[in-house]
Amino acid sequence: MPSTEFSLETGRRRGLVDLTDRCARFVAEVAAGRDGLLNVWLPHATAGLVVVELGAGSEEDVMVALDRLLPRDDRWRHRHGSPGHGADHVLPLLAPPSLSIPIVGGRLALGTWQSICLLDPNPDNPTRRVRLTFVAG
Repeated sequence: MPSTEFSLETGRRRGLVDLTDRCARFVAEVAAGRDGLLNVWLPHATAGLVVVELGAGSEEDVMVALDRLLPRDDRWRHRHGSPGHGADHVLPLLAPPSLSIPIVGGRLALGTWQSICLLDPNPDNPTRRVRLTFVAG
């Protein structure tokens, strides 16, 4: 199974990081026109993966909704780090650390407006690792 891992600098900002092009390039290199699955894995406890539409204000809407669901205040028992960091440890309930994307004919089978994104609400961890694995069908 072809696999690769890369680091990503998210800096100290919270938000979405588009991984779609990186995933598409990997699949183009390894799938050779075959069908299968792309597994995207994020080995972190305070970030997740989502498939969302980007643009037209969607990124801001995602973060506003996330902060409503998981407020960044002192209600959390897990309290080290920046204010509200405990909420980051609950994120995997909403945005898991892995995704599987169908590959058809060697290409990502995403919908017209879908993008593969890393959702990072945690400004304390400026570097993230992502593993991509292609599993042939």
